[in-house]
Amino acid sequence: MSPSAGGLVVFLLSVQVIQSQDGWRVDYDQTDVCAAKGSTVYISCDITYPPGKDPSDIKDRFWFTKEKDGEPVDLRTDSEYSDRVTYRCFSKECYLTITDVRESDSAEYKFRFGTNKPGEKYTGSPGVTLSVTGFQVQVRRSDSTWLELTCHSSCVLPDRPEYVWYKNEEIIKTGSSLPVSSGSTDRYSCYLTGYWNQRSPAVYGPQRPSVSVSPSAEMLEGDSVTLTCSTDANPAANYTWYKQGGTSDPRLLSEEPHLVFSSIQSSDSGRYFCTAENQLGRKTSDFISIDVKYGPQRPSVSVSPSAEMLEGGSVNLTCSTDANPAANYTWYKEHEDSPRASGQIFTITNFTAEHSGNYYCEAQNEMGRSNSTLRLITSSGASNGWTAAFASTSAIFLVIIMILTVLMIRRKKSPPSSRPAERPENNAQ
Repeated sequence: MSPSAGGLVVFLLSVQVIQSQDGWRVDYDQTDVCAAKGSTVYISCDITYPPGKDPSDIKDRFWFTKEKDGEPVDLRTDSEYSDRVTYRCFSKECYLTITDVRESDSAEYKFRFGTNKPGEKYTGSPGVTLSVTGFQVQVRRSDSTWLELTCHSSCVLPDRPEYVWYKNEEIIKTGSSLPVSSGSTDRYSCYLTGYWNQRSPAVYGPQRPSVSVSPSAEMLEGDSVTLTCSTDANPAANYTWYKQGGTSDPRLLSEEPHLVFSSIQSSDSGRYFCTAENQLGRKTSDFISIDVKYGPQRPSVSVSPSAEMLEGGSVNLTCSTDANPAANYTWYKEHEDSPRASGQIFTITNFTAEHSGNYYCEAQNEMGRSNSTLRLITSSGASNGWTAAFASTSAIFLVIIMILTVLMIRRKKSPPSSRPAERPENNAQ
């Protein structure tokens, strides 16, 4: 490669040969390189030999940006460049390749070599300044269905830059802008001619988001649970979380990639999904179901047909609670250790006075257990004798009253008894 028109060719001898006229020198093809983040950068230099010297006189060739204890650090040994740096050196040229460049790679890169002469080392300085900002595709919405892509660079560009546009790694157009349809799933990038391998990172809409749950084990009420939505997109996607509400519209919960439940409750059980969106499109994840486990709430007991039973009848006691997983039920009578029955419904047939008393149920699952309050069941059979006796006594009493009444009426209607008339007494005077 030939040096760029604006390139500055300099060399610097080491301290040992600072007054040497050895004739060694390093020419860089460019003194400034502007690169897009994520792209691949190539930097090269030419080596000029003094008379009588050839490539066999050179050893220990490498590139560096930093020094340690006054000595240059080979990029290949720098952990920040691990697996991203390669050298290719020929008789008079040496090339540096940096892949997946990062903003932290912005620095001055210098070429360093030594000779067969002990202690003789040379550095080309100043070196090549790399600025990692480079070319980027900017997205602007034209209308509801079309987007306009433009190739942008913060680097100093030629007066009339020539752009080439790629769609999924194929050249499709030249020009400063590219119209694309909204919602496109293709990848677009731009290339500025004259800048060797300086192509922008591709822009593309979100892929279908994936959803993860942490912790992935069984969720218990009160646990801390985090749902995470993630996708691949450039520009980076914005995320929104929703909860599906049965027949109603989904309820928006969060506009962050993470949906956090610091103390998850049974009411949080349900189906969730997220969306990922950028300027180029929008995608929706699959549903994820949240099933929160919890112990039984305090059970309630209902009685059918009535809480007061006639002897010989039957009664159904029903125990109900909210639990996940579903609860198992056991029935007890107060002051008894042994259960009377199991199951949600307890049926007592041929009810007698001995069945009267307080009953309660216990609801239990793997999360815990809970007891209902006492429910009183009484028999009305014992009171029937008193009622019958009272009824009989009342009937007899009524009969007696009726008999006495009849006798009194008859007595009043009977004629008075006949007695001899008393004669008036004549008193002659």
